[in-house]
Amino acid sequence: MSSLLSELLQRHAADFGPVLPVDLNAADVTRLDFTAANPRLQHADLRDTVAFDQLVNQLLADQQARIGVGGYLENRVIYRRSPGLFGNAALPARSMHLGVDVWLPAGTPVLAPLAATIHSLADNDNFGDYGPTVILQHELEGTTFYSLYGHLSRAGFGALQAGQTLQKGEAFTTVGPWPENGDWPAHLHFQLMADMQGRRGDFPGVALPDEREYWSALCPNPNLVLQSRWLD
Repeated sequence: MSSLLSELLQRHAADFGPVLPVDLNAADVTRLDFTAANPRLQHADLRDTVAFDQLVNQLLADQQARIGVGGYLENRVIYRRSPGLFGNAALPARSMHLGVDVWLPAGTPVLAPLAATIHSLADNDNFGDYGPTVILQHELEGTTFYSLYGHLSRAGFGALQAGQTLQKGEAFTTVGPWPENGDWPAHLHFQLMADMQGRRGDFPGVALPDEREYWSALCPNPNLVLQSRWLD
């Protein structure tokens, strides 16, 4: 499923516009690591969003960067901040990230990378969740696929409607501030899905590492659209 969609997206690489009005190939962009391999996370208080925000800013400053990217199929430790959302002590924890995160200032416009219809939207208002979320539906060569935008701002969110059409390059929302964005340091979660599986306004963005093959088949690499050299 994903291999066919991935091939389709590769064929249309030149047709995608940016998801954000920034150059994700610039020298001031860096890849951020939120796995257990990053020693800076070992003693970080990730439940404290102010402290988490300071950590992200320090990680960027260490690399002389202003934008951070990363996360696709990354086995992350940062989801321990919201154990009730991503698992509990009796079950394996979901920790494999299915999208790409772009860490940049709240208020940054979010753009449709391709002509789209708003499939669905919801304010997933839980600590550590997506907060305001928009899912777009696209079509290429008769194939339908979807893109998800999470951790958005509530400003203007109520004016969006399912079924609304968007032109390629049209700004339709902005990156949200905490706490309204699910209580995260400001960033955009961008994810692709081959099939919504009947869901509306929400879709898993974190999965069990043991289910990597299943979820990567359903959610192809978002960098096929973003096309950032830092995500290669």
